[in-house]
Amino acid sequence: MPDLNLAVIGNSIVAALVDRRARIVWYCLPRLDGDPVFCSLLGGDDPAAGFYEVALENFAEARQEYQGNSAILVTTLTDTRGGAVRITDFAPRFKQHDRIYRPTMLVRRVEPVAGLPVVRVRLRPVFAYGHEKPVTTHGSNHIRFVGAGQTLRLTTDAPLAYVESEAPFALTQPIHLILGPDEMLAASIPQIVREFHERTHDYWIEWVRYLSVPFEWQEAVIRAGITLKLCAFEETGAIVAALTTSIPEAPGTRRNWDYRFCWLRDAYFSVHALNRLGATKTMEDFLRYITSVAAGEANGELKPVYGILPTGSLDEVEVPSLKGYRGMGPVRIGNAAQLQVQNDSYGSVILAASQMFYDQRLPNRGDVALFRRLERLGEKAAERALAPDAGIWEFRGRSGVHTHSAALCWAACDRLARIAGTLGRTDRAEHWRAEADRIRAVILEKAWNGRIGSFTATFGGDTVDASLLLLHELALVPATDPRFLGTLDYIGKHLRRGHHLYRYGTPDDFGMPETAFTICTFWYIEALAAAGRRDEARDLFEKILACRNHVGLLSEDIDPATGELWGNFPQTYSLVGIIVAAMRLSKSWEEGFWRGG
Repeated sequence: MPDLNLAVIGNSIVAALVDRRARIVWYCLPRLDGDPVFCSLLGGDDPAAGFYEVALENFAEARQEYQGNSAILVTTLTDTRGGAVRITDFAPRFKQHDRIYRPTMLVRRVEPVAGLPVVRVRLRPVFAYGHEKPVTTHGSNHIRFVGAGQTLRLTTDAPLAYVESEAPFALTQPIHLILGPDEMLAASIPQIVREFHERTHDYWIEWVRYLSVPFEWQEAVIRAGITLKLCAFEETGAIVAALTTSIPEAPGTRRNWDYRFCWLRDAYFSVHALNRLGATKTMEDFLRYITSVAAGEANGELKPVYGILPTGSLDEVEVPSLKGYRGMGPVRIGNAAQLQVQNDSYGSVILAASQMFYDQRLPNRGDVALFRRLERLGEKAAERALAPDAGIWEFRGRSGVHTHSAALCWAACDRLARIAGTLGRTDRAEHWRAEADRIRAVILEKAWNGRIGSFTATFGGDTVDASLLLLHELALVPATDPRFLGTLDYIGKHLRRGHHLYRYGTPDDFGMPETAFTICTFWYIEALAAAGRRDEARDLFEKILACRNHVGLLSEDIDPATGELWGNFPQTYSLVGIIVAAMRLSKSWEEGFWRGG
């Protein structure tokens, strides 16, 4: 039965999910949002298709870890007879000819490390979301898989007859498998694998070397940072919400969406995390993406979500050829959220783009021309601030004036006022400050419920949601404001379940939520810290870190009762939560190292 004890390999163009026995169960081509040629994670008409494995006969146990601070995965399989093999998996990524070499390629090295292990190589791609089996041809050292307008080529020094027939053979020396485009290799197979491995390893070590990491929880932050980069599509700068589609939020629910796209509301949080890490190139690429999105909307209207190629269609359809995670369909392609009204999008873009006016590390700084483009979004924010929308949780069956959306619209006007002041545009600063003050006054009046002593999820309401924890982060109110402290306490009483926080505690389009939304727990942790409850925040942070899978990754949701991961994987929101919370809560280097703390 599949689970989310998965590791990620990739190169910011493609990414694959690998289970604990080194079986590749998810891999989309030709990019992160493409056709999953390995899709056994979501099942299919043929349960024996859609994966790529090196299976060890008489298997006993597996051990899996990343090779140091890299995206190179090492899995060791042992059998019941004392035999063992080591499988090294990676997607090449390194500097070459003054640019980054990042082919649509997966590389495997399989080597015996004990006894006389017997293995089978089973490579079963499918096309068109599991609907089409490939046509295969072969040469002296390769097998070609052709279908649905794509061609995959496996080039290997393993005995090809064994690979083609999936027959077992004794592994007496290392074998190398390169799965990529239908192209001939320019050197020997072992030489290419060795060179690509060394250069990819060196790339990641160098990349991590320049990260700004906290004194505490360095391993967690580094792994989250690397994985966040693997979720970035470098050609456009987009960062997808997750690498998968249709992993349900809870057992048996239809809450299973396609997350292989870029949500604008994630922009601020992603930029914030990347800035804290010092991953300026990835941050700059993402800023380039969101400013391109904003510039591409001539009328200033923003969708909540865009494809990694912003002009791509996100029409939502169901795929009958895939049965779903553990048979829990439907499997969806695209996301109908693109059609929703979500007013927080305007603030999210302006908050993220504000970085360009203040961060002196960026070679392309914000200027008057960018400010004028952002003003068009600000006009929409000022217009929509107090209007109903689907809200941050993307309700499909109802709308309301959501406090979080209004607060983001306020933040849009507030940041434009600050940017205008920085640029010396006094008249525009006064205009945007007046708009911000107008919106803030209404929020503080309409979103406060004195009877329960808390801000509410919607104007005039009597229920809360976790997004209210961000009001201090947005600077609408300080964390010391009695109204925010009351909200924090009320949310803790009504949305917390053990060590986890629910998004909200009321029914939605699909009934009552059954699992905790992990980023909400991180918001709660940060709010506790901001309110001066630092020890409580640190304790809770440690407990959430313990919920990560065996290689340090998190999905979207956690079952508070069992600790099992649910929802799309790996969730970039959750990775961002690890990074930002660790930065906020860690002892300083002076406290931790120089003072021996």
